[in-house]
Amino acid sequence: MINEFSILATLALVHLAALASPGPDFALVVQAASRHGRQAGLAIAFGISLAILLHAMFAISGVSLLIQQAPLLGVALKVAGGGYLLYLGVSALSSLPARLRQPTGHPLASNGASLSIKQATIKGFITNLLNPKALVFFLSLITSLVPVQMSVGGKGAAIGILWGLSFVWFAALSYLLTGAKMQQKLQRLTVWIDALCGGLFSLVGAGILLSVALTLLG
Repeated sequence: MINEFSILATLALVHLAALASPGPDFALVVQAASRHGRQAGLAIAFGISLAILLHAMFAISGVSLLIQQAPLLGVALKVAGGGYLLYLGVSALSSLPARLRQPTGHPLASNGASLSIKQATIKGFITNLLNPKALVFFLSLITSLVPVQMSVGGKGAAIGILWGLSFVWFAALSYLLTGAKMQQKLQRLTVWIDALCGGLFSLVGAGILLSVALTLLG
């Protein structure tokens, strides 16, 4: 007999550990919250959690496995994901020279262009959805921890846990970063936060594209 509670608890702990590890999602929430405020940070968090919900549903239904077994589709996903992350990185880095030339406190030097709730949600959703590492992670997580014979209710609970923990984690991070005192500190560092996040996005995106190129050439 399957102990579904134990499986779900293990799934939650592993997922929390993964969420706590810095990566593109973490960097995106930090960048949005520090640069555009709480609403943008929460919208990014919601978008990321929606993509994770989709990843979890794909993994449990077997769609992710089909994608993994289709070489051309897998390559297309990696190229799209790597290209999008590289685009985010280059966009963040390209604005730095102009912002650094502005005096401290100037709007361009701190917040830059505004980000609407819709734009932030879409940005968070696409960033996670197109991240090929997310596809592999959730496929591995589900196949290793959620047995095929698990009840429909148990599988539904697993999907709900993955979505709920993701949103709560990133929403909490956004709230933490947008408190009054924290915002005062972050506003002076937004340019450097963008530089770090832009560098991370660029490195991860370029790394994914390079791995695809080496695989195709090899």
